Amino acid sequence: MPSAGDTRTPERISEAGAPRGNPFGARFVAPLYLGASLNPVNSSIIATALVAIAAALHIPVGDTAILISSLYLTSALAQPAAGRLAEEFGPRRIFVAGITLVLAAGIVGSLAHSLTALIVARVLIGAGTSAGYPAAMLLIRRRAEQAGHAAPPREVLGGLSITGAATVAVGPAIGGLLIGWAGWRAAFWINIPVAAVALFLALAGIARDPDPVRFGSPRALASRIDLLGMLGFGGSLTALMVFLDALPRLDWPALAAALALAAALVGWELRAAQPFLDVRLLVANGALTRTYLRNGLTLMGTYVILYGLTQWLEVARGLSAYQAGLMLMPMGVLTALAARLVSRRAAVRWPLIACAVLLLVGAVATLFVGSGTPMAAVICVTAVFGLTSGAGTVANQTVLYQEAPAAALGTASGLLRTFGYIGSIASAAITGTAFHRGVSDSGLHSIAWVLVAISALVLVLTVLDRQLARADRHHTNQPPAGARNPGPAPSTEPTHTEPPRTESRSADMTTGTHTAPALDPARTALLLMDFQPVVLGAVPDPQGVLARAGEALAWARAHGAHVVFVRVALAEKDAAAVPAHNKTFSQAVAAGYLTDGTAATAVHESLKAGEDDLTVRKTRISAFASDTDLRAELRARGVDTLVLAGLSTSGVVLTTLRQAADEDYRLFLLADATADPDPEVHRVLMEKVFPHQAEIISTADLAALSTAAQ
Repeated sequence: MPSAGDTRTPERISEAGAPRGNPFGARFVAPLYLGASLNPVNSSIIATALVAIAAALHIPVGDTAILISSLYLTSALAQPAAGRLAEEFGPRRIFVAGITLVLAAGIVGSLAHSLTALIVARVLIGAGTSAGYPAAMLLIRRRAEQAGHAAPPREVLGGLSITGAATVAVGPAIGGLLIGWAGWRAAFWINIPVAAVALFLALAGIARDPDPVRFGSPRALASRIDLLGMLGFGGSLTALMVFLDALPRLDWPALAAALALAAALVGWELRAAQPFLDVRLLVANGALTRTYLRNGLTLMGTYVILYGLTQWLEVARGLSAYQAGLMLMPMGVLTALAARLVSRRAAVRWPLIACAVLLLVGAVATLFVGSGTPMAAVICVTAVFGLTSGAGTVANQTVLYQEAPAAALGTASGLLRTFGYIGSIASAAITGTAFHRGVSDSGLHSIAWVLVAISALVLVLTVLDRQLARADRHHTNQPPAGARNPGPAPSTEPTHTEPPRTESRSADMTTGTHTAPALDPARTALLLMDFQPVVLGAVPDPQGVLARAGEALAWARAHGAHVVFVRVALAEKDAAAVPAHNKTFSQAVAAGYLTDGTAATAVHESLKAGEDDLTVRKTRISAFASDTDLRAELRARGVDTLVLAGLSTSGVVLTTLRQAADEDYRLFLLADATADPDPEVHRVLMEKVFPHQAEIISTADLAALSTAAQ
């Protein structure tokens, strides 16, 4: 995930086919839903074709498992890569390119006469379908921001989840029907008409990406997309998959290679200017990391049943592929139903807890399933997993949307799917181990015991996640996603950066008591510094800090305070003047992500500048290092007091505050409208450094302090 990347946020435009007043019209969302469903349907539809493929190619059934793992491995690697490319080159371009690749893969698979050719087709399908979900999430996020939606568009996200979750469960039924009617090649040629329709809808319903493709030099391009990070991620994940695929045999060299490559990847990403896998963010943003783990474990449990039970029904119970698919149909229906119900709720904690409980209930119930179990009881067990799949997919996706940095949502969405595919491959390893000596009731029960352990872990991970409750309290107070807002909706939940109110006051040196230092809005300037897409992607909870900045801006407008927008951007002459020994800005020049005139370096569109506001462009870290004489502008306006808010705490806030203090400004720092990529650095500066030179307050204190001056 990039800590600072070009988000290429387009100007507010009218999408083709979007009804006036409704940014999420049918022509916009239809291709996204269809494109995002291509990957899960290809993941599940192959399950009922494996026996037929083995018979047609005269190979053991076990050899066909590579058709599952090859797609999973490709998808696990390609999903975050596609998200990163969508961030860099435009989500529509990547979305269309992916669908085109699926169309070609359908042709290759339909004409294949060997296992090798089928593997090639599945790899192409995995690469092409991987573009659908992360590009769709990025398109939805950008459309929501353009429309001024503060809350996640839950109905749209729910629809995206429903199409994905439902096709996973319905895939075996569809596959069984198609394969029984047209043979195993139907699992491949079905991609041709579906991809053709999705391609037509995408070209007709999604407007072109407004920014031109910016390649630059090969070195600059490799730096912007972190090509080495992608390759390191792919290598470590491939080695891990080889280890899992070899189970129950322990492939120690593969495990050692996975660990070594992972260690090298972490070391590289900690130094990369725009890391593909932002290790610091994953450590700092525990809510996002826990979402990845929870999603991966939940899908591991779901796929264990999906594949394990399908094989058991066909072998132990003697059902045909079509009959086995029909048995799983209720699971698909309930998946869609649960996804629909959860998508209408603002809260996510209780749906996730219910999902974990249902997963545990289904695991325990599977322990009692055997060859003599009535089919009605087996269907009831699968139905439980359908509810789990639907609720978990939607809720985890919503948490991702809320917690992931806006600038890196494409990569973050791809990583969510990657963790899911790791869980899926692990489930294949579990199933293969359990059925190593043949498909039997005892093997199914072994799977169930593993599932009990997985579900218990998911339950503990969910119940102990306090951030879910805090996020629920915040987002349930947001206006509906369909409501238009001039800026981010104010949050009612204080972040970890907000200091206690009793500490937001200065000490009277003669009495030792605390006084309320009043400020005069007419002599005060609010400095909103570096609230730009290129910077927002590097900090945790970017939406929260934007919301607080919006509150401060509203205060300044209401009380007549001066407003100064500060942004960092380099014109061509500025970039040429940066010396090589300037580590920060020389890397920025090489990567090209601080180029003036791009959407990434503009002030975030939710913070609208007024006619009397001052906007300065700076070419170094401090707000005073600008192409405008900020000091002269402040003196001309009679300003002697500054209220500071910005990104990041250890960057523009630190340097500007120190310089302003030396120039004898009265300083107030908005702790809750300030953030840093490293929360510990933020805490130390707020608690131990800044209080010696500024009043540390929150946005909620502004009204009282300005009233006290009257």
